[in-house]
Amino acid sequence: MKIFGANAVTEALHAGRVKALSISNKRHTGLAEVLRLAELYRIPVTQLDEKEFKRVTDGQRHQGVVASLTPQVMSTIDDLVQSSDLPLIVVLDGIEDPHNFGAIARVAEAVGAAGLVVQTRRAAPVSAAAVRASAGALAHLRLSSVVNLSRALDELKSAGIWTVGLDLGSDHSIYDIDFRQPTAIVVGSEGRGLRRLVRERCDWKATLPMTGRVGSLNASVAAGAALFEAERQRTRA
Repeated sequence: MKIFGANAVTEALHAGRVKALSISNKRHTGLAEVLRLAELYRIPVTQLDEKEFKRVTDGQRHQGVVASLTPQVMSTIDDLVQSSDLPLIVVLDGIEDPHNFGAIARVAEAVGAAGLVVQTRRAAPVSAAAVRASAGALAHLRLSSVVNLSRALDELKSAGIWTVGLDLGSDHSIYDIDFRQPTAIVVGSEGRGLRRLVRERCDWKATLPMTGRVGSLNASVAAGAALFEAERQRTRA
C-alpha cells in the first residue's frame, strides 16, 4: 500500500512500516523530518516528477512525499486484551467511511487505546485515505479483523472486558459508565447505529448527553467523546 502526506508518512516511519519513499523533484516544504528519518532508518528514496506524483496519488494533495508500506500485521483479540493491565479497546460496527475510520483511529491512538477491532466485511479497509485521515495513527495501532463481531464481543467479555455500546436510544449517559476497568467501546455506523445482535452483546449501552438542537453526532466525534471520557476517568483514578 502507498500513503502520502508528510504527517502520515512521518508516523509510518516512526512505526517502522515504510519500505521505500518517493519525493517530488518540485520544491515542497515540511519534508526535513521525513528525510531525516529516512536516512536514520536507511529507507531508499527516489525522486519523481510532478506528473508522476499526480498519477501515483490520483491527483490528491500529496505534499511531495509518497511511502510504500509493509503489509499490515493483524493482531488477535487476545493480543489486544493482553496489551496492558487496563486495556481500552475500540470495536467498530459497520464503519465504512475511510475518513471516519481514520478519525476514530487517530483519537484511539491519542488516548493510548490497545487497538481496534473491525469486521472483515462491511468495514472500511486500511487504505491510503484512512491512513491520511488518521494522521498516521493507523501505522501505530493494533488492528484485529474478525469475521463475526458478535462472537468477538463474546470473546472480549470472556476475557474480562466490559463492553459499552454507544447507542442514541439509551437511558444511560457515558458519564454513568465506570471506565476504570478493562473496557471495549463499541461504535456503530452513522446511518444504522449498532446492529441488533451487536447491541444485545453489549454489557452497557450509553449515549452522549446533548442539550442543543442537533439530535446526533458523526461516528468519529461520538467515539472521540467517549474515548476522552474514559481517559479522563482513568487519569483521575
